Amino acid sequence: MKKRIIFSSAALVLFFATVSFKSDFFEIAKQIEIFTTMFKELNMNYVDETNPAELMDTAITAMLDDLDPYTKYWNEQDVEASKIRNAGEYTGIGATVKTGKHSIVIVEPYKDYPADKAGLKAGDEIIKIGDIDISNFDEDAGELLKGAGGTKVSITYKRQGELKTTVLTREEIEVNAVPFYTLLSDNIGYIVLSKFNNKASSETIAALEALKAKGADKIILDLRGNPGGLLSEAINVTNIFVPKNALITTTKSVVKKYNKEYYTKNQPIDVTIPLVVLVNGRSASASEIVAGGIQDLDRGVVIGARSFGKGLVQRPKKLTYGTQIKITISRYYTPSGRCIQALDYWNRDKNNKAVRYDKNESKAFKTKNGRTVYDGGGIQPDIELASSGYSNITTALLKSDAIFDFATQYYYSHSLNKSSDFAFTDSDYEAFKKFVKQSQFSFETETEAALKKAMLVAKKEKMDASVFDSYQALLKTIQTTKEQGLDTDKQEIKALLTDEIIKRYFYREGLYEYYVTHNPEVLKSVEILKDSKEYNNILN
Repeated sequence: MKKRIIFSSAALVLFFATVSFKSDFFEIAKQIEIFTTMFKELNMNYVDETNPAELMDTAITAMLDDLDPYTKYWNEQDVEASKIRNAGEYTGIGATVKTGKHSIVIVEPYKDYPADKAGLKAGDEIIKIGDIDISNFDEDAGELLKGAGGTKVSITYKRQGELKTTVLTREEIEVNAVPFYTLLSDNIGYIVLSKFNNKASSETIAALEALKAKGADKIILDLRGNPGGLLSEAINVTNIFVPKNALITTTKSVVKKYNKEYYTKNQPIDVTIPLVVLVNGRSASASEIVAGGIQDLDRGVVIGARSFGKGLVQRPKKLTYGTQIKITISRYYTPSGRCIQALDYWNRDKNNKAVRYDKNESKAFKTKNGRTVYDGGGIQPDIELASSGYSNITTALLKSDAIFDFATQYYYSHSLNKSSDFAFTDSDYEAFKKFVKQSQFSFETETEAALKKAMLVAKKEKMDASVFDSYQALLKTIQTTKEQGLDTDKQEIKALLTDEIIKRYFYREGLYEYYVTHNPEVLKSVEILKDSKEYNNILN
């Protein structure tokens, strides 16, 4: 009984934290009392033995799922993981992994860290850690790879159908916010900012000053694929290039204390150096604050593809027993007044899915110099390139791991000694199309998913026989459209395949080296920065 009371108390705290700004406290107390008594009666009287912790986890998850995907309940392990992400340091094997039901897949080993030293490669499937089979482990198997520095962990893994074993020695892993920077031709500095942990601004400043010492008088700041992070660091990074006391973002909420304006607080490093910011469909949150601030203040040119469109701010709130809830507390707005949130989680469609804001209803705003910019989802670049895009077909390919798995196959069937020698040819792309067609990928679009759901309803209503032929014809049409999409979106798909393949041979550092001479977005940035007249025309 004691255990049940503990979990009910946690629910009480969570519920209060979520809705404490409401004025109807009687209704809140009433609903909490109903839930508490229901939870107690369920655990005491259900026909089979219940697990209070699992029931409560399900209840919390279902409640938060009805809000937005960023409002999350964190257990003690989640809280620690968040601290590690923000600190940029942790102890482990030094690899990005993806945990599945039966294995842990190595997504990317970091150069010269334990996973790499042990010979692990992207695509390897870890099926056993020590004496524990991943398929028999109900919790997050990725936790088994963590441990104190200097401790050893044995693993069994599959590579291309062959079983292998190795022993890794865990060590301290440093995650750099700026993993790469270099000086290009024409005194152009190139800086990659991959995340907004608490080292983001200091590492960006260090990179900028090092490049300026080498003669850099123009800068490319690459935020592609940067998922965001700390709001304070987004302000500080923007502050590097804009004056003190400049408004960078405003947050608005029904809770008045979260209505704030965020200004730059420090003396900038350089407010005149010509600047290009690169973004794509995976540049989100803090990345969009930086890109939006730079664009609205006409401080630099934004190049790439429309960013992700995450205009929501979260803040962790402490609960009992070391847990937390990360709550969406406000929306943020760029200096011109734009909200770049792409999905509306509060007005859903009939399938309870968040709807995308209609771009046809976008509102116009003005930058500092009077240029017209629009809201309605993400930061739209000043110069858009096809190779930066993320179409529905491309997104489906990424979700299905088709690009990742093709890169694995390519790595084990091709040799490559220098990244400069690599080019993903048209014949390579035809091989990829054949690979997608022959493989059993769940390469499913939203249209297909909705159609299959409708067919299930038809079966329940015993109408499936009469609509089966039409259903098959529609599926065939969709399949044809998908195959055509592989050609229509060839540039962006080839760009992602190139990135994934280059990383297999030369790690992420090698990919950035490849970018400076081959990447279309970097090359376009160089072109714009070399043409001061065109650069100024864009901003004015």
